[in-house]
Amino acid sequence: MMRFTLLLLISTVLGGCSMDKILVRSSTPLIEGGIYALNQETDLLLAENAIPTNINMLEGMIHIDPDNDSLRIYAAQAYYGLGYGFNEDNRPKRAVNFYMRGLKHGLHALSVNGYKNIRTMPMEELETMLAQMDDNDVGAVFWTASNWAKWIDNNRDRSESLIELPKPTALMQRVLELDDTFYYGGAHMYFGVFYGGRSPMFGGDFKKAEAHFDRAREITDDQLLVADLLQAQYLSRQKMDREDFHNRLTKIINAPEDLNPDLALLNNIAKRKAKLLLKEEDKWF
Repeated sequence: MMRFTLLLLISTVLGGCSMDKILVRSSTPLIEGGIYALNQETDLLLAENAIPTNINMLEGMIHIDPDNDSLRIYAAQAYYGLGYGFNEDNRPKRAVNFYMRGLKHGLHALSVNGYKNIRTMPMEELETMLAQMDDNDVGAVFWTASNWAKWIDNNRDRSESLIELPKPTALMQRVLELDDTFYYGGAHMYFGVFYGGRSPMFGGDFKKAEAHFDRAREITDDQLLVADLLQAQYLSRQKMDREDFHNRLTKIINAPEDLNPDLALLNNIAKRKAKLLLKEEDKWF
């Protein structure tokens, strides 16, 4: 036993890995379990209060192990969820701040794996780099692109922000190529918004948008209400299709509470957002 302990200590020192880092890295199952439990939460206020606590814990772990790409990806996901789920509708400036924090964590996760300077490099170099990525990079690529695009979307009055849009779009295209089912078909919802939220004159493509939203619903067996929410908010509104807008949002609000317990949090967020969008119907149409 003493020999084993000595060998463990020697291997720890030689590996340059502190005991604190070992403890942090052994906590991954707890983090994943916490995410699973949070996704099943039906009380939005309880979830909103829990997320900052979880973020503080993640930030503390990252302070100990700054180049842990898994922790960086979890943090990017958490900041995105806090921004989109609980701040964007009533505290947009706060949401923008969270998206930027999430973006920084995502970019760091990518840099740990050798993909550096993504935000500043020319598009040609980025496309070459993306071609080198594989399935192991999907999480970092997805959450980096998600936060980046949301940060841009909430800074549309700044031309320097819009100029960056091709990069998160290229990142999300790579997610489609590597695993289009990742995070409930999130990349398809991205492109549903990308093509559906603009008129054809400015690069929109309603058929492509519909195909992406349909694929997202197929991936989730139509049990994730966010796909209909985004289709109503962007595509139906852009097409000035009031009936589709109203029907999709009403469908969300009337969906069973137990539609999918594992997606309870996301679906309850969708329900709340659908009610807010319906209040704007007369003004928009």
